[in-house]
Amino acid sequence: MSAPSETIQPIPSTSSTMPAVTLDKSPHVLIAGAGLAGLFLGILLERAGISYEIFERSAEPRPLGAIMCLSPNILPAFEQLGLLDELLSFSKPAIRGQMLTDKLKLIGNMLANSADLIGYDRVLFARPELQDMLLKKIPSKKIQLSKRIVHFDQDQDGITVTFDDNTTARGDILVGADGAHSAVRKHLYATLEKESLLPEVDTEAMSKGYISLVGTTNALDPVKYPGVLEKESEAFYMIGDKNTPYTWVTFTIPGNRICWNVIIQLGLSSTADEQATSSDWTSQNNKKMLDEIRHFKTPYGTMGDLFDVTDIEKVSKVYFEDKLFETWTHGRTVLIGDAAHMLLPSSGAGAVNAMQDAVILANHLYDIKPTSFENIKTALSGYRNERFDAIKDQYPQSYMSAKLIYGHTLWERILRYVVFNWLPSSLQRKQMSKDTAYRPQANFLPQAPKRGSLEIIPQWPSKRIEKEKEEAAKKGADATVL
Repeated sequence: MSAPSETIQPIPSTSSTMPAVTLDKSPHVLIAGAGLAGLFLGILLERAGISYEIFERSAEPRPLGAIMCLSPNILPAFEQLGLLDELLSFSKPAIRGQMLTDKLKLIGNMLANSADLIGYDRVLFARPELQDMLLKKIPSKKIQLSKRIVHFDQDQDGITVTFDDNTTARGDILVGADGAHSAVRKHLYATLEKESLLPEVDTEAMSKGYISLVGTTNALDPVKYPGVLEKESEAFYMIGDKNTPYTWVTFTIPGNRICWNVIIQLGLSSTADEQATSSDWTSQNNKKMLDEIRHFKTPYGTMGDLFDVTDIEKVSKVYFEDKLFETWTHGRTVLIGDAAHMLLPSSGAGAVNAMQDAVILANHLYDIKPTSFENIKTALSGYRNERFDAIKDQYPQSYMSAKLIYGHTLWERILRYVVFNWLPSSLQRKQMSKDTAYRPQANFLPQAPKRGSLEIIPQWPSKRIEKEKEEAAKKGADATVL
C-alpha cells in the first residue's frame, strides 16, 4: 500500500488561533483497510450508531493465509454481536493437538482445553470464510474498493484522505486498519519524523523470522481421509529434523477439507533465505517451493498428496513478522491491528488482537460526545492506553510459542523437549487461564453471558454511559424534590 515518497504530504499543525468546531453528533470515521480489523470495527460502529466508511486498496479483499484459529479472548464479542453461531457453522473446535517428528513419532500432546474453566472452545476454520462473513455484515454503500491512499491532511476541524484515483474523503477520524505495511502508518510516521516527534524504536524495521505457505484442500473423500468426518478438528504439528528447518501443520475443517501450513525458519537454510529475499510471489514460484517438500510425511500421506488436491492459485505465502510500535495515534489518526503491532502467530493471536483493538477503539469512539478535536484526541489516547500494555504482555508468550512450534535451533529443540516432557500440566493450565482471561466486549451493547468459571479481567467502563446514568439520576432526584 506504500505510495511513492514524493506523494507524502505533511500533516498541518493542529494548533490554530481559530476555535475548533464542536458538533453535537457522533464522529464520522474513515477506515483504511477491509481486513478483519477494519470489518469488525465497521460492524461495531454500525451497532453503535456511528457513521463510517471503509476504503480497501484491492479490487476485492483477499485475506492472507488459509488457517485461522480464534480463542475465547474474542468469542464473547462475536456472541454479543450475534455472530457466534454463524462462525461455528463453518468451524470445528480445536480441543487438542499432537506434536510429531518428521517420522510421525509422538513428541507430545498439547494441553486439552477445559470447557468448564474456559467456557469456550478455540475454533479452527479457513480464514477467507470469516472475512466473507464479516464483509456481508457491512452495507455495500459503506465500503469502497480499489481505493489506495496517497496522502492525508488533518487539522482541528477534520481529516481529508486523498486516493490514487484523485478522489478524496472527508471525516473526523482516520483509522489505519491496513495491515503490517500500512500506508496510513507510513504517511503519519513520515510527518512525525520530520517534526522530530517519532520515537527511534518506530523507525526500526520489523524482524522476519519465518516464511509460511498456507493452503486449504478441496473437499476430500472421507473413505480415504476419515479424520475429516470428526466433529473436533484433528490438529497435527510435524517438526523437521535438525537438518530440516520446517514445521508443517494440518487441521481438519468443515466441508471434508484440510487446512495445511508449511513454516520455514529463516537463517538456517539457503533455500528458505532465498525465498525471503525473492520478490516473485507468484503461484508458479510457490509451486516450485512446494515441489521441494512434497515428500514430507503427515498422518494423511505426504504433503504432496494434500498439495495435489489444493488450488495452487489460492495458496498464500506470508512472512511471520513481529514488531510493537510505540506510536498508535496522533491528532485525528489512529492505528489498529497489524498496523500498530505484529505478533508471531500463536493460536490466531494476530487476528484476535486486531479484533480486540476494534472492540476497544469502538468503545472509546462511542464516548466521544460532543464531537470536538479535544474529545477525539482524548478518545484515541484512551484506546492506546487501554490496549498497549495488554498487547505488550503477550509478546513474550507469542515469542515463546513460536519457538516451541516453529523453532529448530538446538536450544529451541531442548526447550520443546522440556515443555512436552517435564512441564507439569498444572503450570500449563495456569498459563492457559492467564492467556484467556482478557475478553473485551462492546460496552455500549448488552454483554454476552459469562461462560466458564474463569475470572475475567474487567475492562474500562464507558465514560459516556456513566455520565448519562449520573445525569438521569440527578434528574430523577430533582423531580423527586419538586
